[in-house]
Amino acid sequence: MPGMSLEEARQEATGRLIDILNSSSIGLLIAVGHQTGLFETLASLPPATSQLIADAAGAHERYVREWLGGMTTAGFVHFEPSDSTYYLRPEFVPVLCGTGTENLARTLQYLPLMGEVAPKIVKAFRDGGGTNYGDYPQFHHIMASESAAVNDASLLDSILPLTGCEGALQAGIAVADIGCGEGHAVNLLASTFHHSTFTGYDFSDEALTVARAEAAASKLPNVQFTLRDVTRLEAEGQYHLVTAFDAIHDQAHPAQVLRNIYKALKPGGTFLMVDINASSNLEKNADLPWASFLYTISTFHCMAVSLGQGGEGLGTVWGKELAAAMIREAGFSSVEVKELEEDPFNVYYVANR
Repeated sequence: MPGMSLEEARQEATGRLIDILNSSSIGLLIAVGHQTGLFETLASLPPATSQLIADAAGAHERYVREWLGGMTTAGFVHFEPSDSTYYLRPEFVPVLCGTGTENLARTLQYLPLMGEVAPKIVKAFRDGGGTNYGDYPQFHHIMASESAAVNDASLLDSILPLTGCEGALQAGIAVADIGCGEGHAVNLLASTFHHSTFTGYDFSDEALTVARAEAAASKLPNVQFTLRDVTRLEAEGQYHLVTAFDAIHDQAHPAQVLRNIYKALKPGGTFLMVDINASSNLEKNADLPWASFLYTISTFHCMAVSLGQGGEGLGTVWGKELAAAMIREAGFSSVEVKELEEDPFNVYYVANR
């Protein structure tokens, strides 16, 4: 750093690595706290002992006590030595608890998932190739829980109006969702617009099983889920509206998928693509708060699964500039790039055939 001696710079570098070591470790404990419901348990209790917290969460006290040690030293939990009680600091409740968009504990579940595939990623660095979706048994569920929070809060009131299709949906049109995963967005739309028909496409049978179960529980006769590799989507002029929520950059052959979407739309039809809010230019991402996470999740999942299928390996951080250009190259006559204040992680592309 300017103005520092080499020794001072080395000490700062050491401190930075120690910070990363601590933060990464606490990230794993946050993922555990989310999956075990410990944060919600803490938020519901007055200051309590580790035994009371464990009993309330249905967990083993010794593990809970050690976990609380990590949460205390990280500053999330206050520990009172006089009576050995703990409580979750109130400022952390919204970012660690609940189903709202503020809860970032969901996102930290990616950390242990990436750790599971780390040996395969190291091998790919040496030998090439990549991974397959079967290497990430929880990925669809984690991503679905994140997108569900955004869609529950914003899909009907903020996201859908970007397309200008609300009136047509009320009257009745055909809609497709590409890479639908567990299908919550499709089911939410189908439950709102009873005169329209909805088809969700994905090549994960496990995810589609969840999607179909939700549709059945909500008694939705106007939605169906189809197991399909969308690089082989053979729909011609079938849909008035096609959506894709954080799905295109994972594709082995995204340009082909975008061309298939263009063909699947009726003349005048609309394509809504939601994808990561970042630039295609590395230097413009330097100040992006979540940039390091984006490049990491790309290396461990999005780029890797594309390369593992013999694809282009577009990656999570393909960026707004390249995304808009690829949509135009697929044949779309116009592309608008929009952002929503309530969803800073994503950008919204609205394209018309």
